[in-house]
Amino acid sequence: MKRKIREAVVVEGRYDKNAVSQLVDTLIIETRGFGLFSDGDMLRLIRRVAEARGVIILTDPDSAGFLIRNRLRGALPAERVKHAYVPDIPGRERRKSAPSKEGKLGVEGVPPEAILAALIRAGATFEDENAAPRREGGVTKADMYDLGLTGRPGSGERRRELLKMLDLPERMTANALLEVINSVMTREELFNITARLS
Repeated sequence: MKRKIREAVVVEGRYDKNAVSQLVDTLIIETRGFGLFSDGDMLRLIRRVAEARGVIILTDPDSAGFLIRNRLRGALPAERVKHAYVPDIPGRERRKSAPSKEGKLGVEGVPPEAILAALIRAGATFEDENAAPRREGGVTKADMYDLGLTGRPGSGERRRELLKMLDLPERMTANALLEVINSVMTREELFNITARLS
């Protein structure tokens, strides 16, 4: 059973995201590897989420992973960031024909229990399964439709306008936008903001 954590988790790529999403229920953000270095929108998104709920950085244990981690360390408020480290395990991921340059498994290749242990060591805030939800009346897909952000003529343009207003990446999907909205604002705040859209 997946465990719910308060902080968002920042990983390098989609295979890492898939591995982590099997274990925990939270917002998971991909940096797209070194794409983070040239994507100011992505960095602003991560900063915003860090300020709202905190983030846990979980990168591969190789030099590239530490370069990405250090870039984030310098760009985010230290008190809103936790660092999770998977162990150095020699080998190669199943989907790859050869091991990485350093011969270590990345986040996607380590056993699930190693990822969970890394999050626990980092101090992840595990939410009680019986506790009330963090946000009452969170934004739903039906709300997104009612606000003209999905499923209607002009929804794409309206969503792009909202993304620009919120200083979020323009290529963000409607589902990713919904996750971020529920992480950084209330339903009432979203309704107030969308009332200002054209």
